[in-house]
Amino acid sequence: MVVPYACLKRQRGAMLSCYAQSSDVKGLTQFFTTLVPLALLWGVAVQFARISPWLALAPVPLMVLFTVRVFGLMHECGHVSLFRSRRLNQAAGFLLGVVSGMPQYVWAQHHNYHHTHNGNWDRYRGPYATLSVQEYAALTRVQQRLYQIKCSVGVAPLAGFIYLIFNPRFTWLKGTIGLVMHVTRQTLAQPGIPLRTHAAGYESRYWKSAREYRHMLWNNVVLLSLFMCWAIGASLFFSVYLLSVSIAGGAGIVLFTVQHNFPHAYASDGSHWDRDVGALEGTSFLVLPDWLNWFTVNIGYHHIHHLSASIPNYRLAACHEEYQHLFGRVTRVNLHEVLGALHCILWDRQAQRIISVAEYRQA
Repeated sequence: MVVPYACLKRQRGAMLSCYAQSSDVKGLTQFFTTLVPLALLWGVAVQFARISPWLALAPVPLMVLFTVRVFGLMHECGHVSLFRSRRLNQAAGFLLGVVSGMPQYVWAQHHNYHHTHNGNWDRYRGPYATLSVQEYAALTRVQQRLYQIKCSVGVAPLAGFIYLIFNPRFTWLKGTIGLVMHVTRQTLAQPGIPLRTHAAGYESRYWKSAREYRHMLWNNVVLLSLFMCWAIGASLFFSVYLLSVSIAGGAGIVLFTVQHNFPHAYASDGSHWDRDVGALEGTSFLVLPDWLNWFTVNIGYHHIHHLSASIPNYRLAACHEEYQHLFGRVTRVNLHEVLGALHCILWDRQAQRIISVAEYRQA
């Protein structure tokens, strides 16, 4: 079946004029129907903890689902599509970033890079840094096995902990220490120059602008503040928070991975890359039950999201229904196929597609 890309290009304008329309009312409804239940679940955990510390973990599965939804809404604020108002996107994105552990503005800059180069595997290879066939072949057997383990669902919660909990704190602390040392050295060498000028001369690979650093700083300050610790106790707060956010982060990484790593997904090099082909053939349609679509804010309609990130999550399903004649080559991944898709962790540069380790060995 030939994908009508010319037809897609002709109809894109009509698609966007109809569906790339955000609503502050719908955005606020999603915001509050996510954070209020999550706050109530924290209250349940506190009450259960008075009976038994172990009983406090009972609400964690639901907290994981709501945290996945928090991250999904934060992601949408980064695209300035959850609300019509830019200020609402910024304010809500910051708060959702605190809840999920991720400095939202900084994360959004990296994520937008992914959207700019989706399907171009010379430029972006996903959260697991997918190896090419040649790179994998150059590894020792032990290294190959470790790479497969890293990409497996069993270690996804650990990956979630590193991604949402450890890295944002570590990079902020390490970068801040470097900044303080730089300013101190420069002040001693040139005491007449303002501190702001010395700070502006510091270069770090952890942030690209003063605005990114401010977002990292305040995300961590708010998250690490003692408010929750004073309210419910540090041990309860951090044990429940670390567990729920780590598992939610792992689930998010799995969701993201199978939306780009699936059998024979389009994976071009830079010289042959086409953005529209990347959106339709390098991005899957993850078919989920309605309740899971709610918790994942319809991110399963990922092919449409990559055609235009300005379409809010609450319009993706309707857009898919109306324009489904354009999506004949979009790969559908059902829930029971997710684990199989996670085995597709190699980029076959010659064939311009994603393959599994089993296919590599057969070849």
